[in-house]
Formats: sequence, structure tokens, C-alpha cells
Amino acid sequence: MTATDLSVDGVTLTAGARHLVRDVSLTARPGETIGLVGPNGSGKSSLLRTVYRVLRPDSGAVRIDGADAWSLPVRQVARTVAAVVQDSGTDVDLAVREVVAMGRTPHKRLLAGDTAEDAELIESALTAVDATHLADRPFDRLSGGERQRVLIARALAQRPSLLILDEPTNHLDIRHQLDVLGTLRRLPATVLLALHDLNLAAYYCDRLYVLRDGGVTAFGPPAQVLTTQLLADVYGVASEVAVHPRTGAPQVTFLPGEPQQGTRAKADHPVG
Repeated sequence: MTATDLSVDGVTLTAGARHLVRDVSLTARPGETIGLVGPNGSGKSSLLRTVYRVLRPDSGAVRIDGADAWSLPVRQVARTVAAVVQDSGTDVDLAVREVVAMGRTPHKRLLAGDTAEDAELIESALTAVDATHLADRPFDRLSGGERQRVLIARALAQRPSLLILDEPTNHLDIRHQLDVLGTLRRLPATVLLALHDLNLAAYYCDRLYVLRDGGVTAFGPPAQVLTTQLLADVYGVASEVAVHPRTGAPQVTFLPGEPQQGTRAKADHPVG
């Protein structure tokens, strides 16, 4: 597994008269973990879909190692990019090990069987998400959290250089949230993920992009981005932001009630 360079340049995506993504640019350097945060409907999932080539942008470009992602051969993209999406609809009559083995498909010839290397990578992926004990279980009988871990294992088995994840901690208990994000953070691959939990995003991501109404309203290191002003403006909530004494990462505490008068006056925030 290696890392790749991702560049999103002025991407706009529309659905009828509605802008799902509005002139968004971002970069993810090789090996970085980049987080997308923002309220529901802010464009996070739509932006991710343009990166893993489900939705073609109306304008702008997605570039992987400098090449237009939409001009690359399908097989090359399948070997380079892996995606774990929300509500994947995966409901197959397969054992967990077989589902994870699907991640090896882009690297094999048609109808080729698993090699010893494939078996090793599948086992390693299952171990990484604490799912070895599920290997022979029917996938369609797993809980939501167990399914999520298996789908992440499938992506890991693919050995991508760019890993895209939309809310990867959905359905996971606290321990597995930390384990999965820790595993992703240690990968040599470049990781782009959407997260709702701002404290997890602050700890595990190198940089954050805050989306609102389809556009980027702020970006940068978590300590620069996560401010009470931004949280009041973007999320409409009162909060306190402090530096955690052990991790050194920003720690957000949400407070009941409306933000203090004046904290929502700015429409946009500095980016950098």
C-alpha cells in the first residue's frame, strides 16, 4: 500500500437548480488524513462521490497524482481508489471472508482464484478491524456495526493508495470507532473521510475542510478551524473549545441554548 496525491480543483456539482457542491477545492498530500465536516446537507457525501467517480462534476476537476480522475482507465482507478460509503446496500449471501476477498478483485484476472498473498491480505484486513472471529459468518446476518467493520476490511484488502470513507464510524461502538480511525491514521495511504464527530476529526485528521451549503467555509489544521465562532455560524450551536491536556488536540464541548449574541454575525471564516 502506497499513498497518492489528491487535488480537487473548483468542483461544482448540481442537481437541477440546486448546487450540491459549489466551487470546492481541496488537497490531500500523500499520506495525509483529511477530514470533511459540516452539518447534514452541506455537500460532504456529494463531494466524496465526485472523488470516487460516481458523480461527474459539472465543472472543475478531480486529479489523482496529477491526472484527471475521469480520464483514467476504470481498472487503474479500481486499483488506486477504495471507497466505504454510507448505506452501501451490500446485502449479499456471502460469508464475511468472501466479502472481504472482493477487495482483491481489481488486482486479479477474471475468474482467477485467491493466491497465498490474497489470503494473507484478507486475514490482515480482518484483523485490523477486529473481525477475524466473524470470517465464516453470513454477512447478511451481522449487526450494523459488524457490517461496517467488514466493509472497511474489504477496502483495506484492496490495498488502495487513496481511501475514501463516508462516516466510517457509523454504527460502531466507542472502542471500534477509536480502533478503526487509529488504523486508518496509520496507513501509508492517503485518506479522505467525512465525519460528524468533531472531536474524533480533531484528533485523527491532519487538516479539516468545513462545508456549508455545498461550499468550503474554512479549512486548515483542526486547532485553527474549530473555533466557537465557526461552530456558532456553521452549526448554530454554543460551544467551548479547549486544548485537551493529554492529546494536545482541540476538544469541543457543546452547550445548551443559543450561541451568544454576535457570535453568528460573520457569514464566512478565514481559510488557510
